Amino acid sequence: MLEKLLRKTPSNTNIKKRKGADKDASDEIKELWSKCSKCGDLIYRDDVRANYYTCPKCSGYFRLRAGRRLKMIVDRGSFKMWDDELETQNPLGFEGYEEKLLANQEKTGMNEAVITGKAMINNEATAIGIVDARFLMGSMGYVVGEKITRAIERATSEKLPLIMFCCSGGARMQEGIVSLMQMAKTSAALKRHSDAGLLYISILTDPTTGGVTASFAMLGDIILAEPKALIGFAGPRVIESTIKQKLPEGFQRSEFLLEHGFIDRIVERSEMKKVLSDLIRMHKLDRPLVSDSVSDKTSEETVKEPAAAVTPATAWEVVERSRRNDRLTALEYIEEIFTDFIEFHGDRYCKDDKAIVGGVAMLGDVPVTVIGQQKGHNTKENIARNFGMPSPDGYRKALRLMKQAEKFKRPVICLVDTPGAFCGLEAEERGQGRAIADNLYEMSALKTPILSIVIGEGGSGGALAMATSDEVWIMENAIYSILSPEGFSSILWKDSKRASEAAEVMKITAKDLLELGIVEKVIAEDIPACEKNKVALCKNLKGDVEAFLIKYETMSVDELIEHRYMRFRRM
Repeated sequence: MLEKLLRKTPSNTNIKKRKGADKDASDEIKELWSKCSKCGDLIYRDDVRANYYTCPKCSGYFRLRAGRRLKMIVDRGSFKMWDDELETQNPLGFEGYEEKLLANQEKTGMNEAVITGKAMINNEATAIGIVDARFLMGSMGYVVGEKITRAIERATSEKLPLIMFCCSGGARMQEGIVSLMQMAKTSAALKRHSDAGLLYISILTDPTTGGVTASFAMLGDIILAEPKALIGFAGPRVIESTIKQKLPEGFQRSEFLLEHGFIDRIVERSEMKKVLSDLIRMHKLDRPLVSDSVSDKTSEETVKEPAAAVTPATAWEVVERSRRNDRLTALEYIEEIFTDFIEFHGDRYCKDDKAIVGGVAMLGDVPVTVIGQQKGHNTKENIARNFGMPSPDGYRKALRLMKQAEKFKRPVICLVDTPGAFCGLEAEERGQGRAIADNLYEMSALKTPILSIVIGEGGSGGALAMATSDEVWIMENAIYSILSPEGFSSILWKDSKRASEAAEVMKITAKDLLELGIVEKVIAEDIPACEKNKVALCKNLKGDVEAFLIKYETMSVDELIEHRYMRFRRM
């Protein structure tokens, strides 16, 4: 069967442009030259193959047959097929259905629209499923649902991660209500896989629509997508005919979903194999403890008292230093302290808030979840990041990543740098207060260590929503306060010009906060944190973070949660 999947397209295959749909690459390229169905340019067959079956002129993606996808992703000779013997019957006695199945089997060399099995991806073991749009548009009949469900169950039994390449027109009409039930069946199996603490990665390709989108395709712990893939529950033509409106350009494409918070990342085919193997590696159940991967020498060197500032500063001077445009941002700390950072996007409800960045990374040999409030260095960057003021979508994204870390037993590192939560019409409409409250509520009992480091401004509840932690540290030239000094003086004294005076009485500097017991550690800065001292500063901070994780990895979950509760209970 595998040989059939990998066989070359017969030489007499007709190449016809199908209205409203892209053709599979192997069907589209007949001779040495062909015409791209997207840009219309002539393209050379070998160039297309070398370019991962994308157009070298417009970068448009051709649809891939399952066998070609398999060859691109898994290690040579490692794929072991599962459940290929299952045969589709005709549960509703639908006229002509058997003939259509036979015709599709002959055309594709497949028994059904999905292949499943076990494989290695850069020497990382995984269960894998690939849906092929050539077989009845990848629609989900009961055998497709059964094969996927069996693959999920076997992955659960063998404690394997699961990867699904999704491509479908939705439920299979010829099987009616029986097809509909596959949505519930596959979803229920994925719940058991998730409850076992196992990783599920869903990759959305063109198209992923209908009942598949409303079930296993959108249930990944991590959801990736190919560029410009059509993804949606109802198709664009159905929507337009229903609402009698022209849809905007790019509607329901991968980029649209990324912007609206529904997927984690768009991945090019050329990098897909590496991204998948990195994600599997970072989610291994048998990963080392921090203490196993950090030398005793490193641990001893990082346990040190913070140094005093070179130049004593007033409270207002510290405020100004915390706001400097050249001050290190969250992403700069992440890039310098951690390796293999893979950013995830979106809250899975509404939006990807660029004021908060987060994802998985490695601290030595240990995977962690790192989340930061992100500012910019200039006006353009700050506008893109909303000046580091998160919306409700940003806090929901942060919480989603924290809950993901809890499932996979990864420590959470939060980098706090915000003047405060965004206050605006849309923020209130989408529940800013509730989003912050949910973070405080869930973080208080998160079953994994949490460290928060205030790297710049720590403004109000917008900062606390990422600082309900086992310990809170603060950079020497950072601040942490109930609100800005300007806001404080405006409320109490009706005069925002008294902000410098307010800064003194608010006790917002690192020294004040350490004395009040609000923070556990002050991170020394020989000069205000910037590009000039980034390497040395981050080297020391990395050692401190490793020492923190060694300390907290010895705690049981109950001890960890009780310790966190009592930390705030004493305040």
